Amino acid sequence: MLQLFLSVERQTTRLALLGAVLMLIVSVALGFYQVMTRFVFDAPSTWSEVISRSAMIWCVFLGAAAGFRGGFMMSVEVIYKLIPGRHLVWLEAFIAVCCAVVLVVLITFGTAMMLRVQSQMLSGLEVSIAWAYAAMPVGASFALIAVVARLLAQATGQETIGPVVEEDLPASAAAAVAGEGAGPLTASPSRDAVAPGKPNDRSERP
Repeated sequence: MLQLFLSVERQTTRLALLGAVLMLIVSVALGFYQVMTRFVFDAPSTWSEVISRSAMIWCVFLGAAAGFRGGFMMSVEVIYKLIPGRHLVWLEAFIAVCCAVVLVVLITFGTAMMLRVQSQMLSGLEVSIAWAYAAMPVGASFALIAVVARLLAQATGQETIGPVVEEDLPASAAAAVAGEGAGPLTASPSRDAVAPGKPNDRSERP
């Protein structure tokens, strides 16, 4: 059952990441088009800026899922050094609960806000502004699945516990986040990352 959930999560996170990349391409392309029409052809476009801004909003919220899943969010590494290795899983659980609370709030109030503004139209377009606000609940839903999957993978020993150090991250990590790997998503262990149940012994360090 756990492996089925992790497999489904890999596909949802991959879908969110691909959507974020697509929205980034759309935003950059329309931003370039906006500059060209304004400063080169002296005929500013009335619709490209609105779509570019909305696409960037979608890019941020969809890309958050991959960030949560890979453990790429900012972390206070000194806390991991102070807590014994066998208790780090509880720290990760606390972090996951805090993230989940924030994401549930985004889903709840983002949905309410989306429904509240559905009668308003985007400037220059006959499209409801609710499509832009929908990025909050949709992106937060993908991110919530990713947070739960990361915690379960760490609690069962399938992934190491601890912050991801950029210099130790292998080149294949990006492909793993995108779901291209066949196995569970794993991160390269950092200097302070430990497996569940193993003490964080620093006596052998220079």
